[in-house]
Amino acid sequence: MYALYFSPATAAMAPHMLLRELGVEFELRRVDTEKGEQRDQAYLVVNPNARVPALDHDGLVLWEAAAICTYLCDLHPEAGFAPPVGTALRGEFYKWMTWLTNTIQPDMICWFYPERYVPAEDSETFKLKALDRMVPRFAMLDQRLRDREWLVGDRITAVDLYAFMLSRWTRNMPKRARDLPNLRRLLDRVMARPATQKTYEVEGIVEPLF
Repeated sequence: MYALYFSPATAAMAPHMLLRELGVEFELRRVDTEKGEQRDQAYLVVNPNARVPALDHDGLVLWEAAAICTYLCDLHPEAGFAPPVGTALRGEFYKWMTWLTNTIQPDMICWFYPERYVPAEDSETFKLKALDRMVPRFAMLDQRLRDREWLVGDRITAVDLYAFMLSRWTRNMPKRARDLPNLRRLLDRVMARPATQKTYEVEGIVEPLF
């Protein structure tokens, strides 16, 4: 049995979408980050990093959205949300998943939480520098999708779900992922999937959708 600790519209979205895509039984356990519940002692036992998501699978607790997604793909290879282990495409899967979480996502955290890194008077400059780093990276995704529908192989994978989640975070930024034509087509395809729509419904996500 899976239990996903989540807060709406956070990094828990990609694992949430993937669980629904896999069609497996799971429980959602909401952590109200607006009230600071991620810092409550009860949750720190689950994830001492005081962040969501976390996944409890029969007592095995995993942190980090990318790790959770990869683990779920490994346990359900028949669903095809990651290429077979040992193949070149699996290597591509690792490359893009790691790049999304290690290269784009940290700059997005800098944008949303500049106070973690610099004094208040420097926050706007800090955010703009983070945006300057993000823009060419989303352009790389757009270029990757120039002549293909999905980021890895010829079908949807967890990488596409993760890219969708990060792209959604740009919806109120001065430069948005949805304005890139090839990436926009990917976002539309993922948004049209029943699992995505159910995730939005359950998490209470409203316009702008991405």
